[in-house]
Amino acid sequence: MISTGDIFTISSKKDFEKLTLKVFRHQYDNNIVYKNFCNLLKKDKSNVKSLLDIPFLPIQFFKSHDIISSRETIQETFTSSGTTGMQTSNHFVTDVSIYEQSYRNAFSEFYGNIEDYCVLALLPSYLEREGSSLIYMINDLIKSSNHPDSGFYLNNLDELAIKLAELDKSGQNVILIGVTYALLDLIEPHQFELKNTIVMETGGMKGKRKEIIREELHEILCQGFGVPVIHSEYGMTELLSQAYSLGNGIFECPPWMQILIRDTEDALSYIDYGKTGGVNVIDLANINSCSFIATQDLGKKYPNHSFEVLGRFDNSDIRGCNLMVL
Repeated sequence: MISTGDIFTISSKKDFEKLTLKVFRHQYDNNIVYKNFCNLLKKDKSNVKSLLDIPFLPIQFFKSHDIISSRETIQETFTSSGTTGMQTSNHFVTDVSIYEQSYRNAFSEFYGNIEDYCVLALLPSYLEREGSSLIYMINDLIKSSNHPDSGFYLNNLDELAIKLAELDKSGQNVILIGVTYALLDLIEPHQFELKNTIVMETGGMKGKRKEIIREELHEILCQGFGVPVIHSEYGMTELLSQAYSLGNGIFECPPWMQILIRDTEDALSYIDYGKTGGVNVIDLANINSCSFIATQDLGKKYPNHSFEVLGRFDNSDIRGCNLMVL
């Protein structure tokens, strides 16, 4: 039996690897979709001996299959965003308290006590739909901050600009978390010189603006907000954990999450540090779903286990998801 205590008290590489193999065996036994996928690759409990032997389920399976490793009742269903007519992912969560433990512990690991902050959220495209795991997380962080000014903003950008300037000038520590296009909307009519505010982008133009490279985006945001660096959050509907960047697009994971970089030509092999490939995620908090996910993101990993996200596979490029042809 695997407990959440095991997941959130990992303190060494050995702990992580031992628990990861235990989670693999659990999910092989209890997740029929994942088991069938492993069997197609001729992988099972007898021949998976290390992290590099573990099969990673293509993230697209969350759009076409129910990915569950538990017989418990589903408490929450998180869904991905998508344009009209686009198939969305469904992440069935049987124990939402594990998600809460994951993001609370990760926030504390990277930023300290949530009660030290006022949390301002500018996430219109997420607020305007149902089932966002990001909204669930930010809503809980807003409540946990216990600050009277913490809250969501939709299209009232002038009101947000005034509040942000007032809080920062008063010396209050602030975290402003926003979807990329909305942060750009905020700084176009307003110029800030923020001294006590962390600006965190969650990525995504959501079809509202032309995509631009991260370096250019962060330079624009740094100038507009008057801050030295832009922080970032890396998470997705299909995961129950997040990685954070404290600047320059370099992400780090909490102890129960790890990134591997797969070869774009051979999805079952891995590449060296500093080379670009597909991002595979181990998320041990995802114990009741699937902890081993091959994403459609491109990235690089570095020897200290930090990583960068460099973009996404082109949907027309079968090499990016060549596990799907099995």
